[in-house]
Amino acid sequence: MTDKDEQNPEDEFRDMLRDFLSGNGGVDPSKLAGAAGLPLDAAGLQAMMSQLQNAMNASANSDGTINWSLSMEQAKAHALKTVKPVGAIMRAEIDQAFHVGGMWLGEVTDLSDLSLTPDVITRLEWIEQPMPLWIQLAEPVANSISNAMTTVLTDQAPEEMKGMIANASQLMRQIGGTLFAMQLGQIIGQLSCEVVSGGDVGIPLLADGQAALLPQNMDEFGEGLDIPMDQVQLYLAVRELAHARLFRHARWLRLNLLSAITDFARGITIDLTALEEVAGNFDPANPDELRDAMTSGALIPPKTETQLALIEGWVDTVTEAAVARLPRASAIGETVRRRRASGGPAESAFASLVGLELRPRRMREATQMWARVTEAVGPQLRDSLWAHPDVMPTAEDLDNPDALIARLLGQATGITPEPDEMDRALQDLLEGKGFGTTDPPVDEPPVDEPPSA
Repeated sequence: MTDKDEQNPEDEFRDMLRDFLSGNGGVDPSKLAGAAGLPLDAAGLQAMMSQLQNAMNASANSDGTINWSLSMEQAKAHALKTVKPVGAIMRAEIDQAFHVGGMWLGEVTDLSDLSLTPDVITRLEWIEQPMPLWIQLAEPVANSISNAMTTVLTDQAPEEMKGMIANASQLMRQIGGTLFAMQLGQIIGQLSCEVVSGGDVGIPLLADGQAALLPQNMDEFGEGLDIPMDQVQLYLAVRELAHARLFRHARWLRLNLLSAITDFARGITIDLTALEEVAGNFDPANPDELRDAMTSGALIPPKTETQLALIEGWVDTVTEAAVARLPRASAIGETVRRRRASGGPAESAFASLVGLELRPRRMREATQMWARVTEAVGPQLRDSLWAHPDVMPTAEDLDNPDALIARLLGQATGITPEPDEMDRALQDLLEGKGFGTTDPPVDEPPVDEPPSA
């Protein structure tokens, strides 16, 4: 019996991968990097090959967890190519913008000021601080994709290879997890070059009550606007402070939002039909179909959180009110809104990879709703809607702001809105009548009349 005959399926699969990674498998490994959206330069390609080889060698002793430190390494490697330090003059200018912006914001909302001093950060710092949160959001999806890919490949493989793939599933998960972690890092690195603040993507990435701006990205945002930079800085400072104040005021909001996103990620389903089609037609020498499937979101139906739209709409509304005295406020605001609506390549890639759209589709409707509420009931009653998740506006309120305004006006004036069917049923229950029943009136005993004179 030869050594090859004694080789177990996992070792055979490992040898096949080793040949591939060494360039002896008839496929250019750069095509894999291109399909995964990873850098194609010599250094990036070498890093990918090295990490995949490490994952392959470590798979036998691995517990199946993903090495998420690769995400941090990949993100920093991308940002380091262009990162610039923050100079003292720039820091002083933004500190002043935060100071003035805080005073202006206090004129349009009663939400209290921040307890933490607003910060000025670099792209690298923006990567480091929220990385644990990115991993929390991505890990359930990575596991789902890995399991789905293993299942589909096993089903699609020729009969003589099914045993090999089934026995090598741990190795495949290790390789897939490594690629996923590197993809996530690449996307976060790209995002660090696009965002202008800590709350720019809507999700509260920084600690509660922490506001931060990225001067390098703000400069690039302001290029071509033909607007004085101090006005751009002040507008973006107000917007960031509004976002941070909201999450500091509504202590429940951060946990509520992140829990909803995490629950969605845990319950995410991969489109196995689309994945089977990709696996069945995949040509390793031409990975365009795989790349298109991964970047178009075809495998994971993206989800938009209504809460994100409500948050962005409120921030937009109070920002517009606070910066009303800025000469070019409307032009800056329109640029911000267009940018928020369309997003950039990195945000599209994140939506495809994790299934969460960072740019809420109903943001304009939410902004219009908050503006109408403000005009009808004033800032104080408007902001009371953040007191508890049960009173926060819903998707139905975006469709019908008049009903929300009527409820708020009813609270303010002490007028009880017309009871609906549920209200009447509850009242019947409390009065002992039961749901949907009406007891007949009880006949009162006759009252004895006094004898006539």
